[in-house]
Amino acid sequence: MATFVQDIDQAKLDEFMGRFVQELGAAASAALVVIGDRLGLYRAMADGEPITPEQLAQRTGTDARYVREWLSNQAAGGYVSYNAATATFSLSPEQSFALAQERSPAFVPGAFQLVTAAIKDEPKITEAFRTGDGVGWHEHHHDLFAGTERFFRPGYVANLVSSWIPALDGVQGKLDAGALVADVGCGHGASTLLMAEAFPRSEFVGFDYHEASIEHARSAAEAAGVADRVSFEIAPAKGYPGDGYDLVCMFDCLHDMGDPVGASAHVLETLSPDGTWLIVEPYAGDRLEDNLSPVGRLYYAGSTLICTPASRDQEVGLALGAQAGEARLRGRHRRRLHPVPPRHRNTLQPSPGSSPVASITIGRWR
Repeated sequence: MATFVQDIDQAKLDEFMGRFVQELGAAASAALVVIGDRLGLYRAMADGEPITPEQLAQRTGTDARYVREWLSNQAAGGYVSYNAATATFSLSPEQSFALAQERSPAFVPGAFQLVTAAIKDEPKITEAFRTGDGVGWHEHHHDLFAGTERFFRPGYVANLVSSWIPALDGVQGKLDAGALVADVGCGHGASTLLMAEAFPRSEFVGFDYHEASIEHARSAAEAAGVADRVSFEIAPAKGYPGDGYDLVCMFDCLHDMGDPVGASAHVLETLSPDGTWLIVEPYAGDRLEDNLSPVGRLYYAGSTLICTPASRDQEVGLALGAQAGEARLRGRHRRRLHPVPPRHRNTLQPSPGSSPVASITIGRWR
């Protein structure tokens, strides 16, 4: 192996190594966030009251020595607050809102569950780099499915009913009166159930090719008491059954499809004459340099580990990626779809105070 002798700028190297230490600590702590979520450690601290490791262990049925190390790590990372005078730990209101309250629009442990699951599948992705083959969604660790739901759900809770649907001309009125809705690529059904709870006169059908996710979604519908007008079926995006849908939704899944153009054509065939297609995709600029940011980094990582392999595993394998950008998405679909008149399309940028990873492109396709 060749050895390269280069002039090193010590200040730049020190800066890089400082960033490395910070990021290595964050990477090593990801599993500890998952542990804190899974064992209820954050939830047991949600009231914000000071607590000792022994008290937290007793409250959660865990071992105090492990809890002490966990709390120390969390305090070092700023995820938990520490009072040296009393040797107690607590969650601030903001920490509690993000770490202990699952219905919060800022809830983050699901993201860590997703990431740690993706890392477990690194050997499969490494081999895919060598062969060019895909790795199907169904081939991933089971935590990826739950983590994905819990990662995206806070954004849906914050925006779907209050912002995104009202941005579509006439759609909210239809849903209030009673509409037929298809949620394609529904996964565990979080988006489907949120809409069903908000619009009790409408009927909803969630479709996904992943059998285990559909089974979970059906159980969730039963638990929510909406199974009488919400159903979940195993079906691919290019072949889901039915027609006359007033609204077809695709939440954060179009870029994962092997043949998004074919899926789009199928949407047109199943919409009612005045139906609407709602597309939600991760926010991205149209050029790589527009996405060289912490958010872009996160999504390029997810795209490399999850989205691109999933698309490559399917027919066509277009592999748009999680940072495709609106121009590329529209360009791909113009091959088979009519251009969208300006009055029927709307792109919403992240609003002040909203999650930077949540954005949406909305279009009415006819």
